[in-house]
Amino acid sequence: MADSSDSVSIDMEMISLGGKEYLVKTRLGTVSVVVFGDQDKPALVTYPDVALNHISCFQGLFFCPEASSLLLHNFCVYHISPPGHELGAAPIGSDDFITSVDDLADQILEVLNFFGLGAVMCMGVAAGAYILTLFAMKYRQRVLGLILVSPLCRRPSWKEWLLNKVMSNLLYFYGMCGMVKELLLKRYFSKEVRGSVVVPESDIVQACRRLLDERQSINVCRFLEAMNGRPDLSEGLRKLHCRSLIFVGENSPFHSEALHVTSKLDSRYSALVEVCNQQSDAQHVTNIIHPTFSNELTISKWCGTLQVQACGSMVTEEQPHAMLIPIEYFLMVYGLYRPTLSISPRSPLSPSCISPELLSPESMGLKLKPIKARISL
Repeated sequence: MADSSDSVSIDMEMISLGGKEYLVKTRLGTVSVVVFGDQDKPALVTYPDVALNHISCFQGLFFCPEASSLLLHNFCVYHISPPGHELGAAPIGSDDFITSVDDLADQILEVLNFFGLGAVMCMGVAAGAYILTLFAMKYRQRVLGLILVSPLCRRPSWKEWLLNKVMSNLLYFYGMCGMVKELLLKRYFSKEVRGSVVVPESDIVQACRRLLDERQSINVCRFLEAMNGRPDLSEGLRKLHCRSLIFVGENSPFHSEALHVTSKLDSRYSALVEVCNQQSDAQHVTNIIHPTFSNELTISKWCGTLQVQACGSMVTEEQPHAMLIPIEYFLMVYGLYRPTLSISPRSPLSPSCISPELLSPESMGLKLKPIKARISL
């Protein structure tokens, strides 16, 4: 670990979440890292989307009872916040801010070096997924695998670029106003949970709205500007040989981006999980495309008891349970999944929660000529 003079360590009691915050000094400013768990365990690094931090982006996944046996039991989690996105952050001065996505990726390397970490597992959402993908491309030896939620990889489309510019201008002149919050909530969540005139918005949307009020508008503006100037990573994805698990909601504005990322990654090392509503029979499903994480794997979809609903970009908050079984299979490849002695009876990982239909050949995709892959080790 780096010298203690390079950082400030703060014990935090945040909404009963526990964890310990480190303010790590890097050559491009200070970055907040909240650490959960035993630092002797394998490391899982997270990076959130624009205007979010680990509380507003990953709390739903990491603190549901079912996830504790899968993630918190097996990893020490390092939640990295974008500059100025942590709780209680002050406005960032012009001389202290990251100017590009490359700077943000390089800052992650400094964080890993501070904690003395080698190769880590990475999980990012939207803009955070882009930053971690860029980090994996620049520093391949430091990444074991990628779990990407609604990832971006191309330059922003004209629509996204203009929308980010509008939000940046509103943030600069009016702060975190109602219009900016509405635009961000549309980026994160599906219309089903955002509510309408008749249906009130869900608790997770209300909580996210309140947390957005705590963001310093200038800090969010700078992150948006960095993302608006991002380069296209498409050509480099084919050379990225760490295994990648990609999640995307059916109603995510970045759905086509996630499909593009999957098409560019080597299919031997990647899988796409689409959280969607199957319109033909109204049965909820989670589709698995390119499931090639073992020597021979024949699973093409899970259905029935998962009850996965239509979802936006932030699957970690809107439908975290839909992520658990795919992540379990993903981690088994690395030998990083160690079941606890007692699993919550509500957990989809518990045998008591798996219906016979879920285990039938038809539900496992065998009837539909499932993808079947062999990997030479």
